[in-house]
Amino acid sequence: MKYRNRKTKGSIHLLLFVLTFITTTIAGAEWIHGKPLIDWSKGSLAEWVNSRTIGSGLHYSLPLLLALSFHEFGHYFTARYYHIRVTLPYYLPFWFFDFSSSIGTMGAFIRIKERMRSRKQFFDVGIAGPLAGFVVGLGILYYGYTHLPPRSYVLEIHPEYKTMPGYQVYGDDYSKYAYQADSSGTPKLLVSLQKPLLFMLAEHYWVEDNSRIPDPREMMHYPYLLAAYIVMLFTALNLVPIGQLDGGHILYGLLGPKVFNRIALILFYGFLYYAGLGLVSPYTPFPRLFIHLGLYVYFLYLCFYSAAPLPSHRLTLALSIVFLQFATLWLFPQAQGYNGWLIFIFILGRFLGIYHPTARVEAPIGTGRQLLGWLSLLILVLCFLPAPFQIEVIGS
Repeated sequence: MKYRNRKTKGSIHLLLFVLTFITTTIAGAEWIHGKPLIDWSKGSLAEWVNSRTIGSGLHYSLPLLLALSFHEFGHYFTARYYHIRVTLPYYLPFWFFDFSSSIGTMGAFIRIKERMRSRKQFFDVGIAGPLAGFVVGLGILYYGYTHLPPRSYVLEIHPEYKTMPGYQVYGDDYSKYAYQADSSGTPKLLVSLQKPLLFMLAEHYWVEDNSRIPDPREMMHYPYLLAAYIVMLFTALNLVPIGQLDGGHILYGLLGPKVFNRIALILFYGFLYYAGLGLVSPYTPFPRLFIHLGLYVYFLYLCFYSAAPLPSHRLTLALSIVFLQFATLWLFPQAQGYNGWLIFIFILGRFLGIYHPTARVEAPIGTGRQLLGWLSLLILVLCFLPAPFQIEVIGS
């Protein structure tokens, strides 16, 4: 019976991996060619779809899944080294059916089935994944920037740029046309990838011909750069030093429970303040403001679920966030945070928690591990972006 259960569980892991491989390959092909897989006006596959074009998505899915697997198996093998019961990685497939804005996956995770015994174990298991994934991601980024195609590559994806007014004047500066609707007036969903510090350094040191560097509005058409971007984004999110994220394990190992929990609450509070800034404005007409404000305060209340044991404390924290955000908007009416972080923060505050459980053995970690811990925080600085995606609808 135990053998059959293990076989069934292994089949689930394999099935999820295969599904994620399929969805990331499809997503990669969609991004490379700049078009969705399905043409809903005809109710069939789009004209560009064939075995060759779908196969081009492998240039995105293979490096992405390689880095993702190194990350998760870094956790897995470290846990096994300490004889901690742990599952194989669960891959999470994710693909939209009507437009090419999915990355094909929501990542992967492992389940640790028993409590770790020491700060050293928390630290080692926590840091192994991000470091392994980052090293692979760095290799993908290097390959992407040292094998850039000529600028004319973008015209293969957007031949309509040549028909737009001003092309003869601007030449191949395709970014001039990225924010124009096509001749039919059909609305476009335009995604711009904001470059983290690591990408800026890579462009400076690794690219010989700067004319080949893609515009942020076109970078999603470059599969290796897009894969590296997603890897570094996932790495940064995991390294956020809050709760039981990898970064939480690392900072907990560095500082111990008391100092860590204080810092985690401050970081969570600041993160939530920034993410929600501008979502509800004091300049909204009163009847609508009353409804928006009530829903927003309730949302903030839920985000602080694991931060404070008493409902009154959660409500106080929620109202203080609103007060600070409104004060900011009164002084700087154009101030705007990145609302896209709110879902991540909600999951963190409501379900995962912002504090870290204590270990049975609270002995400090050694100097070598401390250096690795501070290195991981440097990686966070290199990879994190306050607003990773800029999305606009043009021509609506």
